[in-house]
Amino acid sequence: MAILVLGLFVLRTLHARKLASGASYAPPAAAALELTPSDVVVATPVELTRTLNLSGGLKAVNTAIVKAKVAAELKALTVREGDTVRAGQVIGQLDTSEVELRVRQTAQTAESSRAQLDITQRALENNRALVAQGFISATGLETSISNQAAAQASYRAAEAAVDLARKSVADARLVAPITGMVSQRLSQPGERVAIDGRVVEIVDLSRLELEAAVAPEDVVSVQVGQVARLQVDGLTDLIEAKVARINPSTQAGTRSVMVYLAVTPRPGLRQGLFAKGTVELERRKVLAVPLSAVRVDQPRPYVFVLDNGKIAQRLVALGARGDATLAGRRDAVVEITEGLADGTTVLRATVGLVRADTPARLATAASPPAPAASAAH
Repeated sequence: MAILVLGLFVLRTLHARKLASGASYAPPAAAALELTPSDVVVATPVELTRTLNLSGGLKAVNTAIVKAKVAAELKALTVREGDTVRAGQVIGQLDTSEVELRVRQTAQTAESSRAQLDITQRALENNRALVAQGFISATGLETSISNQAAAQASYRAAEAAVDLARKSVADARLVAPITGMVSQRLSQPGERVAIDGRVVEIVDLSRLELEAAVAPEDVVSVQVGQVARLQVDGLTDLIEAKVARINPSTQAGTRSVMVYLAVTPRPGLRQGLFAKGTVELERRKVLAVPLSAVRVDQPRPYVFVLDNGKIAQRLVALGARGDATLAGRRDAVVEITEGLADGTTVLRATVGLVRADTPARLATAASPPAPAASAAH
């Protein structure tokens, strides 16, 4: 019995100590998430620039293809790709042997027609005298008049044929129609070129345009005169452009609309280079946050904010998208129409995955240490 009583006393003592130690134990408080100034942004009204992305190839406004106006052998071609030519400059010559023979042939035909006209003219004058004397009838005179008119028409047609043949001789010279640079040499000396055969292509790089296909739902916001900034392949700097024209018709198949942007000339631009950029559609003041700060892994878009030392989730309604300057840097932003107030601290996407109600605080930049006092000499 003494041993049993002693055992019960020991058990009660151990139980009392356990209860006392459990009552005095408190779990440590959760550590607060420390946020740096680069992890947050304050939602404030900014000037939102609504833009439209577009891309396409550069094309010279003025281009020309020199074609052969007569079928002949290409005798000479004095320009190559990259050469600069002036409007009216002779750049090549076609063989004129055939056209010169044609000139001689038509000239001989014209002389024959002229002789025939002289014969009919003299016959008409004689018949008029004979009619006046009563030797022939008026019907004979009418026949002479008709013959003279036919001979005169034949002579005029022969003269026109001579002029046409002489024009062919002049057309054998290949002349640059515009000032520019040779981009393609499509024929070589010694080749026989057909009528309208392409010989040389010339482009004028003083005026370039960007041809961009725009979707029908976006083209309604595009207006002539709007400014765009483009990135061209091979160039490091952005170049400016303005909307010059908008095609009134859609493209077959895609239903897109071609928009033409006049590009500011500068060295290094070439026809055919690919360019992409944005055109500025409008500017207005809106409450905006970085587009990357909006999370869309739930049915409704939301953002994380810093509220009274904790991270809170806020459902938001989105508006227009564009570019704006936030916290001193240019960024892609989105308009917040509902869910946020001016001055709310929003977490950027750099924070990563967090949970609502997580304690957090914004770390302040440490002040620089005070300079040590100089030692007395």
